[in-house]
Amino acid sequence: MNTHKKTVRDVEVRGKKVLLRCDFNVPQDKETGAITSDKRIVAALPTIQYLLENGAAVIACSHLGKPKNGPDPKLSLAPVAKRLSELLGREVIFAHDVVGPDAQTKAAALQPGQILLLENTRFEKGETKNDPELARKMAAMADVYVSDAFGAVHRAHASTAGVAAYLPAVSGFLIQKELEIMGGALANPKRPLVAILGGSKVSSKIGVINHLLDIADTIIIGGGMCYTFAKAQGIGVGNSLLEADWLDYCREMMQKAKDKGVKLLLPVDGVAAAEFSAWPTTDNAASCKSPTPHAARDAAPANAPAATKPSSSARSNPAKPPRNTFCEERCPSFLPWRSRCRGRRTPKHGKRSTTGKYSGCWYCST
Repeated sequence: MNTHKKTVRDVEVRGKKVLLRCDFNVPQDKETGAITSDKRIVAALPTIQYLLENGAAVIACSHLGKPKNGPDPKLSLAPVAKRLSELLGREVIFAHDVVGPDAQTKAAALQPGQILLLENTRFEKGETKNDPELARKMAAMADVYVSDAFGAVHRAHASTAGVAAYLPAVSGFLIQKELEIMGGALANPKRPLVAILGGSKVSSKIGVINHLLDIADTIIIGGGMCYTFAKAQGIGVGNSLLEADWLDYCREMMQKAKDKGVKLLLPVDGVAAAEFSAWPTTDNAASCKSPTPHAARDAAPANAPAATKPSSSARSNPAKPPRNTFCEERCPSFLPWRSRCRGRRTPKHGKRSTTGKYSGCWYCST
């Protein structure tokens, strides 16, 4: 696995405009829109600061959420621009579109040492389709492209892949760090190697799953993708996330794991709820079964022993989050399948006990 990619240190950025793809897909309070965790913004700071200090004019961009019908005020990056400005201690110019008149005018006027944040890239319908015309328009505003959105680089979208066809492209420091960590874990793993996969889609993990089956001792699958695997075993999953076109692939992967002697662990039960929210009325559904119209939203307590044992004994443990609906809002410092809440909570998430755990979160009470 080649992890030696060119970074921002390998190109001259002084006097140039740099299109920087960040991951500012931050959690927000559904009522107020306030950012509830700025960790992803903070993670982008080293690359941003390096570029600004070395005389670049930075044009940052990111997606936020999944807007369904074009621009959605609730998913604007304006709050991100405000928080980024506070963290940098300097003005962050905000464009109210992605490649429209406002973005183009502000990008053209941008000077070295200044930073501009474009509006949510997914407000453009061509973003998720990797539309070449959108990618060309974004690239036309800059001289260099820097990819630093580790949580989104696996998606072939216009702002993550398309623009690289039109500009010299390098990685930022966050991508560099993650590649070094993952590269070391996968190239020379300490045994046993336990890989944890999450996310909603099996289809976007094809290469990852195939590769891990060749090197891992145990693979733990969570997140919405586990219900496609469950369905492939003949288990009813109600209205849970499901990629029906990938059932045969899941069966193939389960057989491949069996043939190679790789333990492939799936949830043994789940938390089912009719609505998608942080604090819904829930029921634990045995064996991942989820009655219609409910959908499984989370892992349930019975999974803890099955998943914690191999995770705790692992000497190499690469993880690809997220793995559930509720953990980030209920318990943002909790690492599902791996450890319990580490006590970094705010009052609204529950009352902290003398043990450092919180009531209102079953993870913390198990």
